[in-house]
Amino acid sequence: MMRKIIACLLAVFGLTSAYGQKGYEDVGVKEFAELVADSSVVVLDVRTAEEFAEGHIERAINIDIKGEDFLVKAQSALPKDRMIAVYCRSGRRSADACDKLSAEGFRVVNLKGGILAWIDEKMPVSKE
Repeated sequence: MMRKIIACLLAVFGLTSAYGQKGYEDVGVKEFAELVADSSVVVLDVRTAEEFAEGHIERAINIDIKGEDFLVKAQSALPKDRMIAVYCRSGRRSADACDKLSAEGFRVVNLKGGILAWIDEKMPVSKE
């Protein structure tokens, strides 16, 4: 009986692991900074407009992940042939955005820790 339980658990774990694959990569501040230094990389801030106005990474486009029309706006504003560097406040909303965008065929990278990690590393923030 115990063997059957273990076999079932292993099978379930194997299936959830296979289906749990992300279509994007989480990167730290240093790697994200290297990416956004490349002008061909599109920088996407998925926070609210109010959060964006408080300070954002230079060249960032703001499309709120919580907006009902997030995917519609993203599909019209973002090129599928370029890398999209995505961030939010702490990394949770941007991970959600990366899931949605990668499912639509976008090549995306998520900033681990969001703009909070960016600021902690003394990286520049723009209010323009």
